Amino acid sequence: MTTYIQTPRLILRQWQDSDTAPFIQMCADDDVMRYFYKKLNTEEAIAFMNRLRDAIETRGWGLFAVELKATGEFIGFIGLHVHPPEFDMADAPEIGWRLLPQYWHQGYATEGAKAVLKYAFRTLRLEKVISFTATANLPSQRVMQQIDLEKVRAFDHPLIPKEHELCPHVLYEKFRSDYLSIPFC
Repeated sequence: MTTYIQTPRLILRQWQDSDTAPFIQMCADDDVMRYFYKKLNTEEAIAFMNRLRDAIETRGWGLFAVELKATGEFIGFIGLHVHPPEFDMADAPEIGWRLLPQYWHQGYATEGAKAVLKYAFRTLRLEKVISFTATANLPSQRVMQQIDLEKVRAFDHPLIPKEHELCPHVLYEKFRSDYLSIPFC
């Protein structure tokens, strides 16, 4: 197992075959996927997980599988993702997270995202990190605010039909220079 980031309670690591079943469950869960355009079926979830694994192998970073240190349980993913060119705001990697519902409201997303942000700026020396979500997704916006990202603007998601309720999105960002000026980082 290759570990990339550790926090007091979490291990962010490369994907393992044992992550497959809970990942499929997460991608099909109504609550988890509430703010996404569609849930993923088994084949789509496996293909997505393989892309995540390949991205880490290729770049050395990506959306990492997350497990609890205390139990070794897979709880979701947290990390960095590169978007295709049709995302006009994707001039920087996106920090993102998705956790199984039984691990919500325990601070794991914020804890892991703070560690990923530190990794992005101090280890990878990225100049900027973005994050975005559906305007209605207030829980994810709270995490963005808790990790000190700044809200930049609203936009329509380029891959969601304009008339769909999840088309309106908000963009947050953080620059390395701003991050390094914060004393506790």
